[in-house]
Amino acid sequence: MRGAGRDPLSLALMDARNNTLHLFAQYQQALESENFSVPRLPNVNPPLWELGHVGWFQEWWIARNTQRALGARCEPARTRLASIEPNADRWWNAQLVPHSARWTLDLPGMAHSRAYLLDTLESTLDLLEKTAPAGQGTAASDDALYFYRLSLFFEDMRGEALVRSAQTLGLALDKSLEQAFTPAPMALRESLLVPATVWRMGSDGGAGGAGGVGGAGFAFDNELAAHAVSVPEFEIDAQPVSWAQYVEFVGDGGYDREELWQPDGWRWLQGQAAGEGRRGPRYVDQIGISSGAVIQNRFGVPRRMQGNQPAMHMSWWEADAWCRWAGRRLPAEVEWELAAHTAARRGFKWGDVWEWVGSSFRPYPGFAPGPWQAYSQPRFGTHKVLRGASFATRARMKNPKHRGFALPGRDDVFCGFRSCAL
Repeated sequence: MRGAGRDPLSLALMDARNNTLHLFAQYQQALESENFSVPRLPNVNPPLWELGHVGWFQEWWIARNTQRALGARCEPARTRLASIEPNADRWWNAQLVPHSARWTLDLPGMAHSRAYLLDTLESTLDLLEKTAPAGQGTAASDDALYFYRLSLFFEDMRGEALVRSAQTLGLALDKSLEQAFTPAPMALRESLLVPATVWRMGSDGGAGGAGGVGGAGFAFDNELAAHAVSVPEFEIDAQPVSWAQYVEFVGDGGYDREELWQPDGWRWLQGQAAGEGRRGPRYVDQIGISSGAVIQNRFGVPRRMQGNQPAMHMSWWEADAWCRWAGRRLPAEVEWELAAHTAARRGFKWGDVWEWVGSSFRPYPGFAPGPWQAYSQPRFGTHKVLRGASFATRARMKNPKHRGFALPGRDDVFCGFRSCAL
């Protein structure tokens, strides 16, 4: 979809909106009687705010953006046209409404918000239909379609955020969704040896205006610009660390051995232990050291996890401590990307859980912020990189060049990790 033309994009945008509304219906079943009230948690938004924000983002960058045809070269601060909803910016502009204030807004009800989503999508599709179909694959077409692609991927990301929040809140899901949002067992393979090479890291896409090469399709700004990196030979796990492997770390006192943790990680752990009495990954109710059984709360229901499922919901600190205990290390970002591209036929499996890597989130050489300036730049230097995707990521979002990012203490994401030999 990064290089999709007008017609496939139109279908994908409709699919994304249907998915958003379908996921929100799960919240409706659980929370409508309580007026969608949820606790004020740092990584959760009020559901009605999340719903309206999806429509606001699309309208802001497409229908209200007089420079949308310029793609990544548009001026982000350019004055916008008026919204079809007079209160849109006051309610849903994340730059004007900090997270803590979203619980005190006079947000509209579900029917009003759903109508806004349908109206903004109709406007988007009308404008998309008027873009020139000719010249697909050129810099001009990439410019014209840039914000449609960005809005599609943004909505897919917010869809995953709705799934993640449902897990955090313990909301029950329809059986089909619960099954879809459960990682499959893995066929465990030996580690893979990846030979030394020079790897072209990052993306050439981006419509030219934010460090990209015109005509190369869409890229997020933090993937730009592509650059050569010399990579020595390394050995990397073929799949993420499994529950069976992680239980061994817990059984060997991994959560009580300060020498396995970085100082900031140990402080994070002590804070978690003081608040929750926790000695295991998030949402885990029980770890049987002798039996190897792991009981993890999945969307409000305790489930026994299989030993060959990927371990998940651990912070970067926990992933790093496990590697120290095992005498291994987290992969560098370039190692993960190289293996994902070159070792798939030899068994390198990714896409079931997001994966922490050892690298901090920093700009590539030649980085220039895209129009959505709040996306990457404010997180450089403070966040760690997550690579891959999860079972809750839409298939069109899964790309081995994609760079996720989160603070090292974050563990509500559907995240795990793999390791490399020292």
